[in-house]
Amino acid sequence: MQVNQFKLNAMALAAAQIAFMAGAAHAQTADTGTGANTATVVVTGQRASLENAQKIKQNSDEIVDSIVAADIGKLPDKSVTEVLQRVVGVTIDRTMSRSDPEHYSVEGSGVSIRGLSWVRSELNGRDSFSANGGRSLNFEDVPPELMAGVDIYKNPSAEQIEGGIGGLVNLRTALPFDFKGRKVALSASTTYSELKGGKWSPSASILLSDRWKTGLGEFGVLVDFAHSESGTRTDGFQVEPYYPRDNIVAGRTVWIPKGAQWRTLNFNRERQGLYGALQWKKDANLRSHVTFFKSKYDMQWDENAIFAASNPYNFQVSPDATWGANGQFLTGTFASPADGGIDYGADTRVASRKSDTTDISWNVEWRVGDSWTFTSDLQRIKAKSNGFDSTVATAVKMPTQTLDLTGDRPNLIFNDAQRAHLANAGNYYWNFTQEHLDQSESESKALKLDAKYTFENPVLRDLRFGVRFTKRDATTELSNPDYHWAAVTAPWMGTSISKLAYLSDPRFGGNTYLGTFDNFFNGKASVPSVVFPNVSVATGFPQSYAALHEYYQILCREAAANAGTAPNCSPWTPAAFGGNPSGINEQSEKTKAFYTQLRFGWDDLKMPIDGNVGVRYVKTEMDANGYTVFNNTSAVVNPPQTLTGVPIPNIPAYSAGRDYQNSYSNVLPSLNLRLKARDDLQFRFALARAISRPDFSQLQGYTTLSQSTDTTTTIFPDRPSNTNVNSVSQTGEGKGNPMLKPIKSDQLDLTGEWYFGKSSSITLAMFHKRLKDIIVNQTYQYALPDVNGRMYNFNVTAPVNGASGRATGFEVAYQQYFDKLPGAWAGIGVQANYTYVDSNTKLSTSTFTAYCSGGNNVANVNLNQNGCDTNGQSFGDLPLQYLSKNAYNLALLYDYGKWSARAAWSWRSKNLQGVNVNGTRGGDGTDTNPNSATPGATNIGWALPTWADDYGQLDASVSYQFNERMQIVVDGSNLTDSKYKQLMQQGIGMMGRAWFVSGPRYSAKLNYSF
Repeated sequence: MQVNQFKLNAMALAAAQIAFMAGAAHAQTADTGTGANTATVVVTGQRASLENAQKIKQNSDEIVDSIVAADIGKLPDKSVTEVLQRVVGVTIDRTMSRSDPEHYSVEGSGVSIRGLSWVRSELNGRDSFSANGGRSLNFEDVPPELMAGVDIYKNPSAEQIEGGIGGLVNLRTALPFDFKGRKVALSASTTYSELKGGKWSPSASILLSDRWKTGLGEFGVLVDFAHSESGTRTDGFQVEPYYPRDNIVAGRTVWIPKGAQWRTLNFNRERQGLYGALQWKKDANLRSHVTFFKSKYDMQWDENAIFAASNPYNFQVSPDATWGANGQFLTGTFASPADGGIDYGADTRVASRKSDTTDISWNVEWRVGDSWTFTSDLQRIKAKSNGFDSTVATAVKMPTQTLDLTGDRPNLIFNDAQRAHLANAGNYYWNFTQEHLDQSESESKALKLDAKYTFENPVLRDLRFGVRFTKRDATTELSNPDYHWAAVTAPWMGTSISKLAYLSDPRFGGNTYLGTFDNFFNGKASVPSVVFPNVSVATGFPQSYAALHEYYQILCREAAANAGTAPNCSPWTPAAFGGNPSGINEQSEKTKAFYTQLRFGWDDLKMPIDGNVGVRYVKTEMDANGYTVFNNTSAVVNPPQTLTGVPIPNIPAYSAGRDYQNSYSNVLPSLNLRLKARDDLQFRFALARAISRPDFSQLQGYTTLSQSTDTTTTIFPDRPSNTNVNSVSQTGEGKGNPMLKPIKSDQLDLTGEWYFGKSSSITLAMFHKRLKDIIVNQTYQYALPDVNGRMYNFNVTAPVNGASGRATGFEVAYQQYFDKLPGAWAGIGVQANYTYVDSNTKLSTSTFTAYCSGGNNVANVNLNQNGCDTNGQSFGDLPLQYLSKNAYNLALLYDYGKWSARAAWSWRSKNLQGVNVNGTRGGDGTDTNPNSATPGATNIGWALPTWADDYGQLDASVSYQFNERMQIVVDGSNLTDSKYKQLMQQGIGMMGRAWFVSGPRYSAKLNYSF
């Protein structure tokens, strides 16, 4: 009912404004011959775009950095993400997902500002997002060809929409009145990946814009379309985590990895964007525009990977092995005769995702007299996404493995016999399948009403105030289990199957191919060929999966027949998807905001001061449709047996839906001051409070509760047995927490800015953000009644507002063209920036224990917060994730005559990617706790903090302007063929985990405009 009411209100408002515009156009008699001052964004060349960006930074009320397109469709990189990394204070991730660092992203992914990942995104000053369970755009989904510029705000003001502690990224598109008249811009390009080879990837864009004067006012229409394709490849080496062994070298504990492996991934994406704008103005007092924006992203990748599935405690190491100072393995040969060889899996994995975002917005601005300006803005945005991820694997036993880990990447050494063994399909058996499905949809409606009163006063500039109402609904559905791993055949199945499903058996042969890893690491490494499942087996889910799991049924029935027993062969069932409450996250959010902001200035002072002060109040109301499941596994005895000890609460097992409501209000004051020491020298001071709301994925209301007992049963010879209840455990796990509050930040900014030329400046910024209510996984109390109504508190592990912290640092940026050099040398310029960030976090309730215990699960809070080594020892004292202490950009520029060029190096220092992420976690750690009841056992959950190492790459471009209309551009990305290295933190040091290369990419582009 509320949704329908919102729609009716929005439609009524739209109808009223249309009527208002038409009436105003008919009634007003102001001169329409000249119109308002025309804003022009058409610039020529790289140097002019830097000048425009510098003007925005210098004249802004807030602390902002900008990138302005040299012309429409000419942002200086292949993706918005890559564009953003050039800005001081901004860093980007290089993996496809922050929860899965094993897959490299060539064009970059997640964005952090000043080390913080809580970044809000806007399109033309309005909220914008992707349907990914979060609150911001996937910037890699957005066509950069549609952008006129990008603004990065580092501190908020009261009139800005709340929600970004790290900062705000505003993507700007053009409007028809940005051009003096008709504008046509076309571009066509093609890109080649050196490592991937094969065909070139085409891209094209076209913009059409025009404006006309009529008796009803001036009208303008703009249409912009972009299509882009990209094909890349990534090769990788990986080393498995190191395990402690005290039975290899006499009198010494040494650490050995359980193997090393290699993989290659082919990535293809298609991105489309359509943008349209209709603009109208009667005169300088009344104007309106409607915009339509749609981006579509279609991604597919397939991967071949061989990975260790071995038991490191059964490894034997050759006598010639060498060891590092901390006992870490350096060189030598592994064997595992107890297992019949070293177990390896060989998988084919395919993944696809289709997503789109559609934004329709309408803005009206009405100036009444000399003092009042009223603005209304109506927006509807809808985003969708659906994904599929499928892995199918064979397995093989590698006789031995020889490694040399002393170089800048692992050296895996194979002789001809070992290569032949791995290339023989008869040595492989079918191992496992794993599927994942997801779909998301999110829709938001927003109404914003603003008023501005302009003073005729030497100090007061204007007073701004306004309201904003939003309603956003988001639904995400995941398969359950999320990533559904299921064995086909495996050695641990033992006698339940007659044998493994070897490809040498005619019943199980076929549907595989030999992956040869041609040109691996751009020809710098040679690895053996491996037998992988066909891609069609991975894409053929669920039919192809069912066919593979029938192999298990055949072997299980065969084993039962050999043993003379009835078969007990559990059938394979696919992950549930569609209508399963455990996989559905439904959220609804409404916000109501009011702000007021006063702009002021003392221009008559020797050093003029201006600025703004304001406050924003916002109330957030959340509704979540959740589900609660209670499983009672407490001890049950039947008479005449007796039960003693701790009483067991009588809570019946159940599952039922549950609705959650949460609301909170935030008052967000802000102050921005600027002191102009000279026309070219200014200083800023800013204070503000900001918030970042929890992602929708963190607000899911699905909770699993369980009650279990620890018991001791005594058997008596002359009377019934007795079971004594030693303890009752009441625990739970929440996929999310609908009662989360936003993360808060009180922040201080200071800047000094010297603009000594139109495109020349030196700026320094210092910042301090004090954070509270950081979201971490800890425990909270969930009350549940027994049959008599008595409440019991279950300790549920889920996201909570459980930490505080800070981020402190500074930025320095410099750019200059050396105009005074003679002749063509005057075209040389340089652009450089550096960012330093220091951070810490403190849990509200400490979870640290020196030694880990228990398994690798959500309930193991110490493991998830502090990390645990494979010897059971905790790490602790970890920084904020995704934050690099040091980052810098350095670019050499050239603009002279018809030539323009840029060589840009971007670098960031190592940063923590995660604590319990795919590839560096397990449940077979060694128990070294001296107080443990099971010292030496290998059943401890472990999770290594995984880091991205220092990384930098060089990109370059050269363009030639034939005339005013035509330009050709040649680009090169990653010209240094940089290796992206990941580290895993262990007690023996920061050990190399992965090395990825994607190779250089080259493109040629033709631009034509008139």
